[in-house]
Amino acid sequence: MSRMILGRKIGMTQIFNEDGTRTPVTVVKAGPVVVIAKKSESDKEGYNAIKIGFEPAKKLEKDGSVKWRGLSAAQVGVFTKAGIETPRRHVREFRCTAAQLENYEVGQELDHSMFAVGTFVDVSGTSKGKGFAGVMKRHNFRGFKASHGVHESYRGGGSIGASAWPARVFAGTKMAGQMGNERVTVQNLQIVQIDAEDGLYLIKGAVPGSRNGLVEIRPSAKKAVH
Repeated sequence: MSRMILGRKIGMTQIFNEDGTRTPVTVVKAGPVVVIAKKSESDKEGYNAIKIGFEPAKKLEKDGSVKWRGLSAAQVGVFTKAGIETPRRHVREFRCTAAQLENYEVGQELDHSMFAVGTFVDVSGTSKGKGFAGVMKRHNFRGFKASHGVHESYRGGGSIGASAWPARVFAGTKMAGQMGNERVTVQNLQIVQIDAEDGLYLIKGAVPGSRNGLVEIRPSAKKAVH
């Protein structure tokens, strides 16, 4: 069944297996998420999908009026229409088939039970921002030799194009610039342990982002058995 859950990256730790080997894991607090809406290909949307919300928004009351921090009136209206009393801060959707669509209901809560131990997943998040970085840090360039003949270009990127033709710099040329702070997906990570009491996934390996970063967990797209 197609599915997705949102969570918060708690940090990394390690677990020891029965044979004494050590496995590095990332701890993710998964869900709960609430189903906000169902989209069907027979409706105006034209495709099958489930829209979910994560983390209750903070309620602000002033002079008799009620607002929700970080949400516009239109965004709050989506939850009101769905009959959900408390809006959620983060909203995502995932595609599914018409048959899978029947397994969900608006207002239904989904938690860590969506995935089992041993499941391979793809985890998406926003990578750590590194600021403006040079080509050696950003693209792993080797740099120039630090000897005679090199004039203040030890960490430079070298030539970026020709002169008369094509008389321009090709799009995608590797140069210095903003590094990190972009959407990254790490595929084929395995859930090795689940703490059902606290709703925690222990995922083998590293996942994108800093501590407390928002992550999306989906079944692996490249594994035959989920």
